[in-house]
Amino acid sequence: MMAPLEPIEVLHPATEREVLKCGHCKLVQFRTSSAACRRCKRSLEVEKPAPTTAPLALVPAPIERAEGIQVATAVRDLRHVRNLSQRQLAARMNVPRTYISKIENGKAMPTLSSLDRLARALDVDMSALLRDANTRHSNETTMLMADPFLAEIAAYTSKLDSLQRSIFLNHVRELAAGRRRTA
Repeated sequence: MMAPLEPIEVLHPATEREVLKCGHCKLVQFRTSSAACRRCKRSLEVEKPAPTTAPLALVPAPIERAEGIQVATAVRDLRHVRNLSQRQLAARMNVPRTYISKIENGKAMPTLSSLDRLARALDVDMSALLRDANTRHSNETTMLMADPFLAEIAAYTSKLDSLQRSIFLNHVRELAAGRRRTA
């Protein structure tokens, strides 16, 4: 009686192989089994953001010179609130990091479909990207202060000095992350 055959790894045809560009040496190549660049040996993996929720933060409203819609400011502010790098946001949208940079610097205006993908990547409604900064910040503040618990905390934290506020916020971050401190 013949022994059963062991399964072998099937290689993908060349048309289905993933083509990557090294961020360091700019070499365009197929993905290697080690996920390292053939030339500079650095990792070809794109850093993916951890699926954790961002800590609650209010971004101070910037001083604006131009009136009207400021998509660039909205994208930058929301990216900072979500604690995402440009590279992480670009990975969520499957676009180059430079595209995010151009949007944030006002050198590129995203299309309607790009605005939709940006909104989904930032976990906001598309209208949040189209509001002017003052309206966006006042809406965020109003929404946060509608919560009675947060309103009560805000009343107390305004009486703390900077060191006490820092200690308090660090403790809240630890509690939100699920870490418990032992005495």
